[in-house]
Amino acid sequence: MKYGAMNFPIKPLLREIEEIGEMGFDYVELTMDPPEATPQKMLGQKRAILEILHRYGMGIMGHLPTFVWTSDLYESLRRASLQENFAALEAAAELGMKKVVLHPGLITGLGKFLIDKAKGYAMESLEAILKKAINLQITLCIENMFPQAHFLIQAHEFQPVFETFPEIRLTLDIGHANLGGGKNRSSEFIRLHGYRIGHVHANDNFGKEDSHLPIGAGIIDFDRIIKELKETQYDETITLEVFSRDRDYLKISKEKIKKMVETL
Repeated sequence: MKYGAMNFPIKPLLREIEEIGEMGFDYVELTMDPPEATPQKMLGQKRAILEILHRYGMGIMGHLPTFVWTSDLYESLRRASLQENFAALEAAAELGMKKVVLHPGLITGLGKFLIDKAKGYAMESLEAILKKAINLQITLCIENMFPQAHFLIQAHEFQPVFETFPEIRLTLDIGHANLGGGKNRSSEFIRLHGYRIGHVHANDNFGKEDSHLPIGAGIIDFDRIIKELKETQYDETITLEVFSRDRDYLKISKEKIKKMVETL
């Protein structure tokens, strides 16, 4: 298993990568968002990024833009959102990324009253982004979402996506799966789609907000989820999405998850 961490895109990118390297992570998951980690800024710092990765022996993967609107009812917003994703994919290829995460389209505004139409737009956008990723030889991993997204929250919702797009893999976000009340949905994702999991996001919460707490600071039963994940023979990448101001909590979270993987 390889363990990674994500940059916080409001902070200077190079320093974020250095700090992740200093904590001994295997790779960095670069989230390609403004103001400090847009594709244009990343490419402008390409040589420095690659030098830091080499210095720490780290790999690199990506997270496509988070706050764009690929399912919006406005065609102009969907088109602009696709262009942002395409630019991010091109930058990912330039930096040698072989795997990226995609937040499927958030359904907001009047789209919530026209769910089927908005989902249709989201699927059209997903097809275009996947085609671009395949052309660049990048694996696309779509992430299970939080309830406010109104799209791809439950495990069964992914079945038609996987049937339509066999090349797509799943990013299992354990924190997202804990939101919305009831039990954590990670077990159902693993049971139904374990063979499609290509990446994992790990962070804790109390079931109400996507808090990105350190592992063990919330209510998620990571022992059970990691054990179930191991039973599928999963052995790829886990990104610790812990955004505490004190970076010690990020490092501790990595050690906790690593110990579970090695001993459960």
